[in-house]
Amino acid sequence: MSSAPPPVAAYEALRQFVDGPCDPSFLSALHKALAADPGTDGARGERLLRRLRVLGEELPPARRLFEDPAQLAALHAWTAVADPALCLTALVHYLLCLGSMAQLSAEPAALEARMAALESGRAKGVYMITEVGQANSHLATATRAEFDPASGEFVLHTPDPGAAKFCSAGSRTVPQTGVVLARLYVGGVDQGVFAFVADITDEHGLLPGVEMSSGLELGALPLDYVHIRFHHVRLPFAHWLGDGARIDGDGTFHDPAGSPDLRLQRTLRVGQGLWATMPAVAAATCRQSAVQAVNYARQRRTQGRLAPGAPLLGYRSQQRAVLGALADAFALTCAAHRASALWADSLAAGNAQQADTAMGFTPWAAVSAPLAAYKALAVRTAGRVAADCQRRCGFSGHLDANGLAGYHGFHHAFDTAGGDSQLILYDIGRTLVEQYVPAPVPAAPDDLSPDSPLWWPALARRHEYLLTEHLRRQRDLRAQETADPFDLWDPLLEDAGLLGELHATRLTADDVAHTLAPRTDPGLTRALAPLAALHGVTTARRWAGSLLARGTLRPADVDALTAAADRLCDAILPQLPLLAEVFAFPNDIATAPLAAADVNAATDGRLTWTLGGAA
Repeated sequence: MSSAPPPVAAYEALRQFVDGPCDPSFLSALHKALAADPGTDGARGERLLRRLRVLGEELPPARRLFEDPAQLAALHAWTAVADPALCLTALVHYLLCLGSMAQLSAEPAALEARMAALESGRAKGVYMITEVGQANSHLATATRAEFDPASGEFVLHTPDPGAAKFCSAGSRTVPQTGVVLARLYVGGVDQGVFAFVADITDEHGLLPGVEMSSGLELGALPLDYVHIRFHHVRLPFAHWLGDGARIDGDGTFHDPAGSPDLRLQRTLRVGQGLWATMPAVAAATCRQSAVQAVNYARQRRTQGRLAPGAPLLGYRSQQRAVLGALADAFALTCAAHRASALWADSLAAGNAQQADTAMGFTPWAAVSAPLAAYKALAVRTAGRVAADCQRRCGFSGHLDANGLAGYHGFHHAFDTAGGDSQLILYDIGRTLVEQYVPAPVPAAPDDLSPDSPLWWPALARRHEYLLTEHLRRQRDLRAQETADPFDLWDPLLEDAGLLGELHATRLTADDVAHTLAPRTDPGLTRALAPLAALHGVTTARRWAGSLLARGTLRPADVDALTAAADRLCDAILPQLPLLAEVFAFPNDIATAPLAAADVNAATDGRLTWTLGGAA
């Protein structure tokens, strides 16, 4: 790989694409905050709170960030590259906890002190939705919040051990404010699931009525996980995040949502910010993972008998893997910009944009099917890319100092966090089948070569239609035998999940095509077009079984994909200096030896040596 500096014009254009519409001054402040030394004193929770405090000092007030999804996406993307544990803490702190308070409260002035403490990093925010005793607990929340008409307060209570909340709130030495999802009872009547603000700890420890378990270790994403129970904790009326619902003086309850299912969807709409942000997080860690794997492959000399002394990057198998990782990172970056724009549209629409999709296995797809789909695909793609890069970097890929293990653990853990990805894909596939309307089959891209960035988007659209059509036939055949929803769908769930994944994959393919369409700079096109096409070819290779089963591709077409991948790798190799320069994060944010100009020297520089027998 040449060490010549990349062309200035192409660099600036590509930099603008990666950063998206985010204000450069915000990125500069973010860089400064994340590069600050947090110190090593204190427990893990104390160190994380210090880092949140620095972010609060350097960045605009968090509530202003909700007006700019691009800045929120950048905040979490950079944080994920620097420290995945901090990223998860920030996602919960900002998007779920503070976001719920900002978007759902009828009396924000009454919560001002708590919101200000969260914004400044003087308190840590947690979000309590998952209950430990049953699967899909968000659909059957057991934690109770009973309205006491005499005092005007709510009484928060955990009725049984299975209703304990699982969350990362075990930092007993720092102030923590929780947003707790609980079932509201007014006059003994279940009124649906709402969010409530409850203080969990202060600087002295647990607050009265809050019971916390010992810690639960999770090595893939190390945070202070615990189970929490509430024992008749009284909450002021303003701590009910009613989102337009009200309780009259005579105790009459009113809810504009209209039904318990729609109420749950409205309560959970803050999750859209999380789903819209995760593609940016995934894209950032993918870019950094891929750049590090390319850097290692360029420097690492092999002694294999086929070509002693050849760099790893000289092998086709290594090129397809690490350049394929770059291509997937590019595709996720395109998807991230689209997801951020969708969330901006949702925020602008406010409550006027009301989901009308019936809930199935989860509420996530009903809240926002596109954003839920992006979340599911993004975390799975990023987890796969990080794992592939780990393998391609050998022992170095598994060292904690190189970050790849942390990136993989973060995304692997997030497959079930923030809305279970598999359940999301089941729901999306099921909905596509239920809403299927016969139409002409999308044309096959016979006039396009796999080397074209437009080949895979066209093929994916065709395959999605054929897969939906096939599954609808299977569903209709089963409907002749049973009307029971479980008996109808249970044998079809794997295929429904496959269709949901393909739908998310097709959305990303379209985002790639739309990203390239307006680009006229020749240097940028030379850099991005082969990446886009390689993403399509490698994705088609992963989907080969399904593509062959439905006749979307012929065996000869699949056989030709390997040669296409090699041609595209040849086109990408001259662009590596430019791509590596723009895709990599600054070395004081991503401090991995794998990112260094001399990987071996950087690794050795982290070590201290002791000589036996020295005086």
